[in-house]
Amino acid sequence: MKHLDHPTRVLFFTGKGGVGKTTMACATAVQLADQGNRVLLVSTDPASNLHDVLATQIRSEPTPITDVSRLFAMNIDPAESARAYRERMVEPYRGVLPDAAVASMEEQFSGSCTLEIAAFDEFSRLLGDASATAEYDHVIFDTAPTGHTLRLLTLPSAWSGFMETNTTGTSCLGPLAGLQAQQKLYQQSVATLSDGDSTTLVLVARPDVSALNEAARTSRELRQMGVANQQLIINGLFIATDHNDPMALAMEERSAKALREIPDVLAELPRTDVPLTAGNVLGIELLRLIGSTNAISTTTSESTVSATTALPALDSLLTELEAPGHGVILSMGKGGVGKTTVAASIAVALADRGHEVHLSTTDPAAHVMATLAADSMPHLTVSRIDPIQETADYSAEVMQTAGASLDDAGRALLEEDLRSPCTEEIAVFRAFARAVAEGTEKFVVLDTAPTGHTILLLDSALAYHREVTRQSQQMPESVQNLLPRLRDPEFTRVLIVTLPEATPVHEATQLQSDLRRADIEPFAWVINQSLMPLAVTDPVLKQRQAGEWSFITEVKEVQAQRLAVIPILAVPPVGIAPLRKLTAPDVPRAESIASTRN
Repeated sequence: MKHLDHPTRVLFFTGKGGVGKTTMACATAVQLADQGNRVLLVSTDPASNLHDVLATQIRSEPTPITDVSRLFAMNIDPAESARAYRERMVEPYRGVLPDAAVASMEEQFSGSCTLEIAAFDEFSRLLGDASATAEYDHVIFDTAPTGHTLRLLTLPSAWSGFMETNTTGTSCLGPLAGLQAQQKLYQQSVATLSDGDSTTLVLVARPDVSALNEAARTSRELRQMGVANQQLIINGLFIATDHNDPMALAMEERSAKALREIPDVLAELPRTDVPLTAGNVLGIELLRLIGSTNAISTTTSESTVSATTALPALDSLLTELEAPGHGVILSMGKGGVGKTTVAASIAVALADRGHEVHLSTTDPAAHVMATLAADSMPHLTVSRIDPIQETADYSAEVMQTAGASLDDAGRALLEEDLRSPCTEEIAVFRAFARAVAEGTEKFVVLDTAPTGHTILLLDSALAYHREVTRQSQQMPESVQNLLPRLRDPEFTRVLIVTLPEATPVHEATQLQSDLRRADIEPFAWVINQSLMPLAVTDPVLKQRQAGEWSFITEVKEVQAQRLAVIPILAVPPVGIAPLRKLTAPDVPRAESIASTRN
């Protein structure tokens, strides 16, 4: 791996969920330690599985790793850090402010920005305080801060009295307000990140369009903050070994095509291609092989047994979904799992059954939607919510109202706050609310939905408003009806879309937990891009097929009330005819499935 040729003292690994950044960070740590270096590996990832990968129970302080001398690892739990911080901020107001106001404050500090800044707070002492890691030759982090967090923490106005007097209720200012004592440490941490002689940022991506676009966005954002010493790892590059397997050949071509069209900002980076392995990379010996062709055929799962359990296809959900005759269907999940495809295929199926359907997305790269918009069909209308335009409109409104009375420093801080992911979520939420209202007369299928945090934030804000004004009857009817509609299982059906892999399933489980906090019970889970229903012959694909079974079992037996499994397709389903195939009863499926025993 190229970043090991001349490794800097600090290495950050970043990438979207499921691309393998923890595996790459662990492999780097093991290989550096094998070279005689004393190494500390730190994870701030809420979905961290360091203990599985390293075969050692990792604690919150440096833990020596079995079978690797000189390697230590630690897990920082940002969720616990955020919880403790949230309690410190809210506790003084309990019994002083109305309960509704306290609930609103608690939910204000439950968002992704609070979690991100709390994580930054935790690893800043390791990054910014040289004495904290002086005994180590290398410090490796398997999660990196976003450019937004770094910009927010470096704004001089973020450390001024404006923080204490601001009453706009925006989402990211609150967390910073309680961290002013850390200013010097944060500034040193940001300086270390920007020092190319001491720090390398390693972007990890899969060879697919969605992951590469996300890596490109991250690269540009961090370069704007001066974090320019970047390298790229393409993880999971598949090369077919059985040229009689059509699926293997199709997967190889899909990866090759994505790399031929790689964004320019990534094309200029030093790059390492890591081959797709046959099984999960667990244990020290497998980590030592990462980056070499010897890792491809190595697996942690050796034996398979035949099973006869049938896996339900997407068409199994249609009868119940269409039963009410109208309502809202939400396709939810992390980026890259295929929620747009699932939403589009269900919309086409419902329209084919004679229902009036409105399909909408916020994905700017949704080729599925673009094709549907061009290929008109009866009963189906297609639209796109433009998150950039919605965010611009919302930000302008906030600056004209909350920002009108601020000085230049205050306006600069507010402008940066409005660049956060939270702002886009709230802005899109407004457009989402307009679309939901249409569900009283037709089916509305949306491939983007508010998180449980956003819903609870709205709920607590409304409760606070009612407490203060005592005039809830003046609220617009659409606002009054929105939350009851989302929480009504007969009106709103939530589909959680995921992949049959560890991190996507873990993140989907967290999403379900967030929704349940908001009193929304998911209708079904959809596992997309599965090899399990297919009759593959390529040895790598056969082993990966067997490895999917534990994740499917977890979803089927523990998480989901209903389950549908969509096979990975040789060609992405773009257009009405391919989308119809996803809900057709004769979608290609294997007669039996392979389960894995370790």
